[in-house]
Amino acid sequence: MINLPLIFGALGPIFALILIGFSLRRIGFPGDGFWPAAERLTYFILFPALLIQRLALSRIGDYAVLPVAAVIIALLLTMTGLVYLLRSWLNVDGRAFTSVYQGAIRFNTYVGLAVALAVFNTEGGAVAALVMAIMIPLINVLCVLVLNLHAGGKATVGGVMRGLIGNPLILACLAGIGLNLSEIGLPWGSAAVLEILARAALPLGLLAVGAGLRIEGLARPGLLAAASGLKLLVLPMLAGILCWLFNPGRLETAVLITFAALPGASTAYILARQLGGDATLMAAIVTVETALALLTLPLALIWVV
Repeated sequence: MINLPLIFGALGPIFALILIGFSLRRIGFPGDGFWPAAERLTYFILFPALLIQRLALSRIGDYAVLPVAAVIIALLLTMTGLVYLLRSWLNVDGRAFTSVYQGAIRFNTYVGLAVALAVFNTEGGAVAALVMAIMIPLINVLCVLVLNLHAGGKATVGGVMRGLIGNPLILACLAGIGLNLSEIGLPWGSAAVLEILARAALPLGLLAVGAGLRIEGLARPGLLAAASGLKLLVLPMLAGILCWLFNPGRLETAVLITFAALPGASTAYILARQLGGDATLMAAIVTVETALALLTLPLALIWVV
C-alpha cells in the first residue's frame, strides 16, 4: 500500500523551507548580502561535509554501482538527443535553446538529497550521494559543451576539466568513496564534526534554493512548458524505462527516478550567465520547475515507493 502520509510528510517541510527562503528574499531579510554568502557556505563546506559523511560510512558494495552508472549515462545521452530532435519545433535561437537544454537535464542536489533522506532514510541518502557522484560531472560537461556550441561560450576543454576537478561536491564524493573503500572511515573524531556540519547543510541549502528563485522572464510560456515537461514528466518516465532495462535494484531505481523528477537548480542560471546563455529564461525555467515540482514530485514518489 502506498504510504501517502509518508510522502507528503517528507516533502512538506522541504518545500516549506524553499517557500520561506523565497519569502525572506522578497522582503529583504536578513539582507541581499546574506544569501550569496549562505549559498557559498553550503556549497563549499556544509554540503561536502554531508556527502563525505554519508559515503564514508555507507556500505557501497551493497549497491549496484555499474547498473546505476549505465542508467545515468543512457538517461543523459537519450535526453540530449531528444532535446535536439525538438529544437526545430521549439523555434528558438541558440541562447534560448541552451536554457531549455539545461532545464531538461539539470537537477537540484539540495532537494534531491533532502527527499532521498526523508523518504528512503539513511540508505537512500547513500545511494543519492552515489548518483550525484556520477551525474554531476556528466551533466556539467554536457551543459558546457552545449553552451559552447550554441551560445558562444568561451570555455575550453582544459577549463571544463579544471572546473570539474575543483568542484567541491565532486571532491567530496571522491573523498567519501575513497575513505570507504580504503576502510579508513572517519577517524580522529571527524565523524562527530561532519555530523554537526551535515545537519546544517540541508536547511540552509533549501532556504538558499528559495531565495535564488526569480520571477522575471515568465513571458515565454511555450518554452517554459517545454523545458518543464521534459524535465518533470519525460525524464522520470525515461528513467523508469532504463531502470527496467538495466535492473539496478529496487532502492537504486527509486532514487534514480526521484532524481530524474527533481526541478532544475540555480547553478544553471549561473552557468548560463557565465557562458552567454539566456540567463533570464534560465531563471524563469528553474522557478517554474520548482513550483510545478510541488505537484509532480509527489506523483513520482507515489510511482516508486
